[in-house]
Amino acid sequence: MNIRKTKKLTTISMLCTLAYIAAVIGRVPIVLFLRYDSKDVVIAIGGLIFGPLTALAITVIVAVVQMVTVSGTGILGCMMNIISSCSFACTASFVYKKRRRLSGAVLGLVCGCGCQVVVMMLWNYLIAPLYMGYPREAVVELLLPAFLPFNLIKGGLNAAFTLLLYKPVVTALRRSNLIETQGKEEKMRIHVGVVLAALFLIMTCVLFILSLHNII
Repeated sequence: MNIRKTKKLTTISMLCTLAYIAAVIGRVPIVLFLRYDSKDVVIAIGGLIFGPLTALAITVIVAVVQMVTVSGTGILGCMMNIISSCSFACTASFVYKKRRRLSGAVLGLVCGCGCQVVVMMLWNYLIAPLYMGYPREAVVELLLPAFLPFNLIKGGLNAAFTLLLYKPVVTALRRSNLIETQGKEEKMRIHVGVVLAALFLIMTCVLFILSLHNII
């Protein structure tokens, strides 16, 4: 039992480190001042492996460390990071926990993407004026042309990258003897159609980003 806990803590620590690195150095400009990073992909993979509570724990740890090291938005920015990541990763891992097969993972990621878009539109309206220093009227004017496409692109990329990377990451962790094989989880096999769909989604998001840059 102690060995199992140690392996789990080791794996979670590795995921926290990777998520933090992605948040700090993997930022890609999307629209205006909004930037995408892939930390939610790492958090979602942790949630799919260990469950939504682990996704929550990784989210909080990374957001707090990010706040005290590189972020300039303080506690409000930290809260926004937690809400954004949890709305995607915790939702996806909760659905997958109920149906541990490929269809459950796809459904969970779609639900996580939709939840993230809806939640962040609401929280950008409520909280963004406070930590950005913008009048609420200015934020409202940015909701549809900036925040909505950003969150759609972010959710789409998160879902696509998670689908592509989950199985290779799990396979690598099993070969390293850091996680155990579970019978039900073996039903989740990445099919060619899913890979092609994920790649198509990534290409669509990239084209969407390029069109936004041309418009703006």
